[in-house]
Amino acid sequence: MQGARHRGRNGGYRNQVISLRVGTATGSCAVEPGSIDPEVVYACVGAPITELLHHDELAVQIAALDAHLTHHHPHSRDPRAVTVQVGGGDSLQRSVARAQAVTALIDGPPGGRVLVIGVVNSLLACLRESGMSYVPCDLKGGTTEWGEPIVTDFTEGLDSCDAVLASGMMLGNGTFDHLLTQVSANTRHLPVIMFAQSGAAVARELLGCGVDALSAEPYPFFWLTGEVSPLHLYRASGHR
Repeated sequence: MQGARHRGRNGGYRNQVISLRVGTATGSCAVEPGSIDPEVVYACVGAPITELLHHDELAVQIAALDAHLTHHHPHSRDPRAVTVQVGGGDSLQRSVARAQAVTALIDGPPGGRVLVIGVVNSLLACLRESGMSYVPCDLKGGTTEWGEPIVTDFTEGLDSCDAVLASGMMLGNGTFDHLLTQVSANTRHLPVIMFAQSGAAVARELLGCGVDALSAEPYPFFWLTGEVSPLHLYRASGHR
């Protein structure tokens, strides 16, 4: 279990994260707290990667594939990646720095509207500061830091938005395929940008195949350490 509460913020974040190591690489997938028995994860220890890639739990598959891909093709050696450093500091400072890098990947029109799937208040704050509006969406529902209602069905916001900013958690809960199906059926081109701690290397495989840009953040994540840590930024070929 992992939790974070940023200084000065009203809410916090609580996730259950499955992290599996293959060689020198750690792959991860976050799930809703309590959705997977810890004994299921413990049983993965020492298991062959071929077995984990066919595990009954999708989140275990994603974490294993993330580790496998990162081990064989590290982000640091990918010629497509632009690596930036999130500076050291407290969790709020680092959250804002990450959000600035992520939102810079959005090629939306001035004053455009972004469907944000997986609510992170620092991302919303950066969009507000850049003059963009948004539709916040998260399976948890509730409200944002500014009291805005959070929708639970992302299809409600697709027609009114100019871009989609989606969490890597969609890979682990099985909703990402549905998102790509809905986006491809839309009469307008809606760029899909991902911010991925979950399945960062898995999302990289989708660049140009539904994903237009990606912020890949492998373990350890920005809020687990106060030290400088990397973000690997990608754009699909032909998108700038």
